[in-house]
Amino acid sequence: MGIWIELGVFGLVFVFAWHQLRDLKKERLKREKQEAESEQSVAHKLNS
Repeated sequence: MGIWIELGVFGLVFVFAWHQLRDLKKERLKREKQEAESEQSVAHKLNS
């Protein structure tokens, strides 16, 4: 019976970690996109 509790806890930790990694990846992509846009605007301002 105890193995099911351990497996349940492991499953919850695994799902939580997966969710956190997915959020981290999404935020990193958003930040990189924002940095690329800011670099583009800086380059545009320098060329003007």
